[in-house]
Amino acid sequence: MESGSAVRPELALISASVANANARIRLFRIAFGAASGDQRIARNEVLSILTDLGHSGRITYAWTSHGDLSRREVRLVFLLVLCLETVLPYGGRVEVAQSETFWVIKAEAQRTKFDPALWAMLTDPAVTGPVEPGQVQFALVGRDLARLGRDLQTDVMATGLTLRV
Repeated sequence: MESGSAVRPELALISASVANANARIRLFRIAFGAASGDQRIARNEVLSILTDLGHSGRITYAWTSHGDLSRREVRLVFLLVLCLETVLPYGGRVEVAQSETFWVIKAEAQRTKFDPALWAMLTDPAVTGPVEPGQVQFALVGRDLARLGRDLQTDVMATGLTLRV
């Protein structure tokens, strides 16, 4: 057994894995949890979640927003981030930016995988269909868009996808 204060690589890997799992749970609690109209979430909390998620190395995240945020809006944005992750099965970058009136959420990568049937569910309420458990976020976005009185615009490119909501 080694002595000393040096962290062994396997322990560092376990620690990073635990931090990523905890961040994923925190993201899920916001994305899939209840949110009342006046609940707020600190910008630092959002940054902490995305920073910890980004440590896995597969997908990196960037977040630009102003002050504390409406939990309902963060819920919608996190659901959209989860949708965008399906476009990046080989890794990439997700950027979220808030303006005064809308959010822009971008996913970029050298290789993407876009499923038009899933994405049609987000922009056309008449489109329904079975979704896999890992795709439930697609079924929830429409409800949250209606609740917030927002529309979703999508721009599909060869190297990614841009959402404006």
